[in-house]
Amino acid sequence: MSERPRIAAIITAFYPLSHADVLLIKFLKGFPTDEGLIKPRVEVASMFIDQPNAREKGIGTAVANANKIPLYENVEAALTLGGEELAVDGVLLIGEHGDYPENEFGQKLYPRKWLFEQITAVIARSGKSIPVFSDKHLSYDTQDALWMYRRANALKLPFMAGSSLPLSWRKPFLEIEKGTRIDEAIAIGYGGIEAYTYHSLEALQCMVERREGGETGVEAVEVLQGADVWKAGESGRWNRQLFDMAVESLDSRVKDSTPEEKTKEPVMIEIHHRDGLKSHVFMLSGFARDWSFAYRSGDKHHACEFHTQDGLSYAHFSYLGLNVEEMFVTGKPQYPVERTLLTSCVLDAFMHARKCPTGRVELPDIDIQYEAPDEVRYRPTSPRPTGACIEPWLYRW
Repeated sequence: MSERPRIAAIITAFYPLSHADVLLIKFLKGFPTDEGLIKPRVEVASMFIDQPNAREKGIGTAVANANKIPLYENVEAALTLGGEELAVDGVLLIGEHGDYPENEFGQKLYPRKWLFEQITAVIARSGKSIPVFSDKHLSYDTQDALWMYRRANALKLPFMAGSSLPLSWRKPFLEIEKGTRIDEAIAIGYGGIEAYTYHSLEALQCMVERREGGETGVEAVEVLQGADVWKAGESGRWNRQLFDMAVESLDSRVKDSTPEEKTKEPVMIEIHHRDGLKSHVFMLSGFARDWSFAYRSGDKHHACEFHTQDGLSYAHFSYLGLNVEEMFVTGKPQYPVERTLLTSCVLDAFMHARKCPTGRVELPDIDIQYEAPDEVRYRPTSPRPTGACIEPWLYRW
């Protein structure tokens, strides 16, 4: 191993404000945080971009040239640095954005499994085990996500995945003590029905996984849309008091109005956990402009907002990147990949349930069990971005 771990960046598309832009650049120039700019501890040794000219505004080649990073024509070459043997110490897979088709369920067919297959083929051939991070959900398809998880386990890879939401700012800062009884839980989100529902599911999951008994999996997902969402609240199917607490915690919302007035196409996801917990996610585009979470434990209720930073340095990706970098340096995942696996499966079920006459999809095999982390090393320390986070992102590339 070199003095600094060498990382191969495998990317679907690289254009301004794509995930490659707001995440990978931090591995080159530094991570803006509340405490200041933290310098990278790894070296980006190679890049592969599947669609270098996506949206006709690709900047990946320019970034590679400006930072003297070899740009390879395939995944294998990026991991072997053009040779025959594995020559990097970790892989950053950013399979988000690009001109890929959608299927009949509205799922973007990102080639994450296809890229992961190539990555793990090189690793398996080497007989070594190196850390791999995969951005956002593992795959749009449950069986592909399970395959990726099992493949990583078979190769004994340190493996992390997911989005920046669990590592974004919380106002007020709320971390549920492990082993807490959770009777009901609600999350609110907004945005694109697949890409941003994933964020909402992960915001929920990073909280409810800390409940008494830990996570045991999900047995079914149900979906309500339109006026049926509000009718279900009136009938008591979901807790209006808890919902209103989640709404009130949203600083970033349409003020002097209600979700019913401003959300043209409300969506509710009801998640049936195997231990009996029933949690709800509401997608309120047009009303919400951030994410929030609320839960009930006995007669006690708690809520908080999850805040991400649009513009400036997109520093919520700093905290994601720093924890990924910690795995690259130490070989130890900073939180369980099972969280991402579970939310990947729930997201797939949700996308199918939207088109299902019953609005319900059973998940007989999703008995994913895991324990939440005791702590995560890199987290925001304030309710809103401060320090280098609010400096203009002038050092891009």
